[in-house]
Amino acid sequence: MHPVLVKLGPITLHSYGFFMALGVGLALWFIYRQAKARSLDAAKLLDAAFYIMIVALVGAKLALLAGNFSYYFSNPKELFWIARSGGVFQGGLAFGLVFALWYFHRHKMPTWTIADLAAPALALGHGFGRIGCFMAGCCYGKECALPWGVTFHDEYAHSLTSIPLNETLHPVQLYESILNFLNFLVLFVLLRRKKFDGQVFPFYIINYSLIRYFTEFFRGDHESVLFQGPSALLTVTYPQFFCIIGLAAGLVLYIIFKGRQRKGA
Repeated sequence: MHPVLVKLGPITLHSYGFFMALGVGLALWFIYRQAKARSLDAAKLLDAAFYIMIVALVGAKLALLAGNFSYYFSNPKELFWIARSGGVFQGGLAFGLVFALWYFHRHKMPTWTIADLAAPALALGHGFGRIGCFMAGCCYGKECALPWGVTFHDEYAHSLTSIPLNETLHPVQLYESILNFLNFLVLFVLLRRKKFDGQVFPFYIINYSLIRYFTEFFRGDHESVLFQGPSALLTVTYPQFFCIIGLAAGLVLYIIFKGRQRKGA
């Protein structure tokens, strides 16, 4: 764990910010290249991506606030910390998607053609973002007795994220990073072979919902339990609840677009 990547005098480059910027940059590059290959207005699409990211960040923060209202009501300043309170990804995705639908309709852009090529980009960027989480010590895992468990010692990271020090934890950030990179590959192959608009994006929602639902069992950085079951596998956290909604929404979207394709055949 290295929360500070480079420090040169008064200039400090944090690992979290670096990998977040790298992920966003590669995601935008991917969208630009795919848009050019499909004769879309790449510059206009990048403008849209900028506004969507801002709305998604606000949505992620609002979802975080909703799931931990009492804590952030007592500690409002912490809501604006990036490393400590980055937000709930599913909340950002939901807000970003709703805004994107409005924006594309408003500017007469091919909504689901764009959504399909953006889907692998989202998985790619998120994969690098989770590496940043690991380096910074945020979104950390529960105690782990497995050979690949990791131990953190950095006091600065502890002050930022409250990660437990000198305890062996699941590298849950890397679990999710690897799964997001695999999701990128799956979606990229599907994008190259797709038969109708709206075929790829629902699979992004489905795949990520499954990824996050699974990795949530290993998260140790929050206790936002929605339903306490008789065992850990039957306990549902707020992020897992959003995953269930996302999974259902992804399946409904795919069924709708598949049905349109059959009618048009």
